[in-house]
Amino acid sequence: MLEVRDLELFYGDAQALDGVTLDVAEGEVVAIIGANGAGKTSLIRAIAGMARPARGQIRFEGTEITGRPSSRICDLGINQVAEGRQIFPSMSVRENLEMGAVLPRARAKRKATLERCYSMFPKLKVRSDQAAGTLSGGEQQMLAIGRCLMGQPRLMMFDEPSLGLAPAVVSEMFKIIKTLHEEGMTVILVEQNVSASLKLADRGYVLENGRIVLSGTGAALLNDDGVRQAYLGL
Repeated sequence: MLEVRDLELFYGDAQALDGVTLDVAEGEVVAIIGANGAGKTSLIRAIAGMARPARGQIRFEGTEITGRPSSRICDLGINQVAEGRQIFPSMSVRENLEMGAVLPRARAKRKATLERCYSMFPKLKVRSDQAAGTLSGGEQQMLAIGRCLMGQPRLMMFDEPSLGLAPAVVSEMFKIIKTLHEEGMTVILVEQNVSASLKLADRGYVLENGRIVLSGTGAALLNDDGVRQAYLGL
């Protein structure tokens, strides 16, 4: 579904991605792990069209999307749940959700998708008219996921979905991602909780200093001595 080839990305003179190559098959959960500053968010931003690569190629379902505007990439079916949630705090929960359906691909199914979101996240239905900024951190993350779903994604990219959340809420977030996967959603997961993400992932890639240094199944990476020492403290 997604092919990334020899991707290089710079911020000024600083290189964030250095020859990154990876694949994501339809229906997979692919985890991207690495230390802070390794290039994980830069990779998400490049795929989403929010950062323009200097070199390399990104293809989605056979179509080259390298350097396309983010709005065009979203309308092809690549949507993200951004780090920090990035909801519209002064708008209501419902208005935030409806913002996710402004894409041409999503407008016709807006009503049905809204009901699906409310079914998946009953708390959001109860708080439909409430200002989004007054929600708890966990509820805001549910809202961010729901808004992403409103765009009718084919590929969902999660950037640190558990950041700043209580352990019980983190567990709920992973259950939601697992449910989406079981329903056939393709997922790229960037997550500080390496153990949980690799347990959920079909495959994973390890990023260090902007380069892919290791890849394999989630189970294989979870049992890799280098990964265990570097990211699990074992």
